[in-house]
Order: sequence, then structure tokens, then C-alpha cells
Amino acid sequence: MEVADFDYPLPAGLIAQAPLPERDASRLLVLPRREGPPQHRGVRDLPELLRPGDLMVANDARVIPARLRGRKADTGGKVELLLVEPLGGADWLALGQASKPLRAGAQVEVFENFVQNSQNAPGGSRIAPPGSGSFVQIVQIRSGGQLVVRLPFEGDALWEFLERAGELPLPPYIEHKPSQQDRERYQTVFARERGAVAAPTAGLHFTPTLIEALRVRNVQFVQITLHVGPGTFLPVRVQRTEDHRMHSERYSVSPAAAEAIARTRAAGGRVIAVGTTALRTLEASQGRAGSGATDLFVTPGYDFRAADGLLTNFHLPKSTLFMLVSAFAGLDRVKAAYAEAVARRYRFFSYGDAMLMI
Repeated sequence: MEVADFDYPLPAGLIAQAPLPERDASRLLVLPRREGPPQHRGVRDLPELLRPGDLMVANDARVIPARLRGRKADTGGKVELLLVEPLGGADWLALGQASKPLRAGAQVEVFENFVQNSQNAPGGSRIAPPGSGSFVQIVQIRSGGQLVVRLPFEGDALWEFLERAGELPLPPYIEHKPSQQDRERYQTVFARERGAVAAPTAGLHFTPTLIEALRVRNVQFVQITLHVGPGTFLPVRVQRTEDHRMHSERYSVSPAAAEAIARTRAAGGRVIAVGTTALRTLEASQGRAGSGATDLFVTPGYDFRAADGLLTNFHLPKSTLFMLVSAFAGLDRVKAAYAEAVARRYRFFSYGDAMLMI
């Protein structure tokens, strides 16, 4: 298919720049997968919309403060690193940007609290004195802007360092700098397994109260893990979908989760993916226990076998995520639903409203 087939008009003013005060206060567009008009409800209506015996499968990946800012130790040139994936020990795969090309063996001094705390000071950011940060080594240069970097810490000390020095990697369409509010609200209530660089945003709508209301309805929950990578934000730069290659992302399905999925199916219940990341994990694993990596790229014509429903946010035009939801409910139906959402001024993207396809 042509990538242009997945375009749609979206006024910039509908892109949500901040979360609502209450997580579960978002609007919910309910789209039957096969036929029938959409309904306009709210996320808090989920207990009425789902059936007893349904199972919601949520991604419990936790977003890490993966963006590190610093300077070259020898020249002082600015450097920005985005950690992508652990490679073992203190080594990580990363994406890098610098004022001049980075080279293997270079040392990058990463600033911690000093610069972050001074960004809003009168006169703007101050420059930390030399030697006040921690040092990251560039181990290897790879293609596509990828690097292997060696961080100054491992284990628990690494996570403490990232909490001090790292920034939350908000999506590029969110225009403000990450704040303390983002550190809380750009994590789901399911967030547990550290390693994602983007939130599984459908899960942002849930609260303990809503989860309890669903459980009272006998709608159960189970968690699986897919560490969302930066590829989720990358534009599709080809003209035809078959020429696009997805970035691989790590996933894990526990034996308990696989058993719950199998039990639900055996009892005639529906498996509802909370977000596109949960859906891709279900399809890649077919609901079976195990760990692996997936570069599954779902476009119209794909035969879904592991999920019966999908709760998701609204996605960018011509993105792989919009292609996935178009495969789930049909391109024409999804484009018509998005057009109605635009007309009714739904809020779009990570901090926006939600859509239930079932």
C-alpha cells in the first residue's frame, strides 16, 4: 500500500500538550470493528462497555529518563544521547547528536542536577564547571546515528544516576521541556519493568479506581512487557509500506500471563489489548510465555489471531501505529472515525483521548 493512504488532516491545536487533571477523565470513541456507527463515551464507561470474562492485557514497561545532555570532554561541544537498549554490563545502545561527529573513544561529560536545576534561573541556563559531571565513553559508532556507549554506573547505581541526570524522552510533538508532572503522568499505573523510552500511552488512562470497577464487573487484568523504542516516533520515509522496516523491541510474556490468556479464550472471553504495544506483543508471541524481540509491522490485510479488542490513543498520520489500527478495524472505518474525532475536537496523541475497537 502507499504510505500516503494513511494520511489524514489534523489541526495542530488538537495535539494534547499536557494530560488532563484526572487520568480516567478522557473521552472514548467506541468503534465496532466490523460494522455500525461509533459511539462517543468516556474512559470511565469501560465497565459498561466490556463483558464479564473479558481480559485486559496491559504493557507494564516503565519509561526511563533516557535522554542525557552533556559536552565533549576535550572540546566542550554539545552532545545529546538517547539510551535505547542495554547490551550488558555498563554498555548501552544509544542514539547520538553532537555539534560535530562523535568518534569511538570520545568521553562525554554528562551533567546532573546542576544544569537541570538552573535551566529556569534568571538569565537562562548556566554552564556547569568542568569536571562537575559524570563521564560516558563512546565505545563504537554504528550506522543510522546509533552508538554503543559505556555508562559510568551499572545496576541500581545506574538507575539512580539516570534519575539524577536523565530527562524523560517526551515525544517530539510535545513542545514543553519535561517537568516533574511529566515524570509522574507519562508513566502508567502498571509501570514496573524499566527500559522503555516511550510510554505505552493507552495505559495512561487507568486509575486504581477504574481498575477496581472493571474487576467488580469480572473484567480481569494481566501484564506483559514490551520495551517501547524510539522507532515509535520515527516517520515512515518510504512511499510503499512494504519497503519500511520496523525497529526491533524486546518483549516478555510470563507463564502466569500466558495461562490467563489461554484460560480466557477457553472460557469464551475476549482478550483486549491495552495499547498497540500490548497488541504487537500478543501477536508476536501468540500469547505464549517467553521472551524475545519483535519487529512485527502490521498493515491492512494482517490476520489478527491473539487479540479480540484494542484500547488505544489516536495516532499520527502516516505512522506505523495508525497503520496498525487501520488493519485492526479497516482503513476506511478508521479514517472515518478519525474524521469524526477531529470534528468533535477529541484530543490527539500521547496525552490525548482514547479509542476502543471491539
